[in-house]
Amino acid sequence: MELSIIIVEAVIFAIIFTISVFVMGKKYKHTPAWIFNYPKDIQDEYFKTHERVDVSGKSPKVILTKSVALMIFTLILFTCSYLAGAKTFWQGFILTFGLMAWIGLYDTLFLDWVVFANLKMFRLEGTEHMDKAYHQKWFHLKGMLFPGIVFAVIPSVLVGGLIMVI
Repeated sequence: MELSIIIVEAVIFAIIFTISVFVMGKKYKHTPAWIFNYPKDIQDEYFKTHERVDVSGKSPKVILTKSVALMIFTLILFTCSYLAGAKTFWQGFILTFGLMAWIGLYDTLFLDWVVFANLKMFRLEGTEHMDKAYHQKWFHLKGMLFPGIVFAVIPSVLVGGLIMVI
């Protein structure tokens, strides 16, 4: 596999991910699947002035949204693995898992800790005053570790399987 291609893919993946976060954040900020990603104290404050909806990990809307994201990630990462020259299940799996780990770190350390915490456009109505709550680093780090690692394994297995078939 070509390291230079993998590095370019990691950068492009981060750009695509960042654009999707900004677009989805602006358009779907008040949906259960988006609110699911906020710390509990922010959710509680938001629902004091808005209709309470199920934003748990068991919510059908959250499950559907996460499943669609999983399929999109799988397609993107399959393309990345194929272009990087993956030929075996393990090459596809490891490359995909590596790119998922990269995007998890990028999302947590930059998007969540810096962008999300400081840009008012990501604040839910009625929670704009909760600066400390928006800077909860441990909340985002825990989410990256679990269920983030599990979320990374699924497309890794799927991509590895697709590489094996092709």
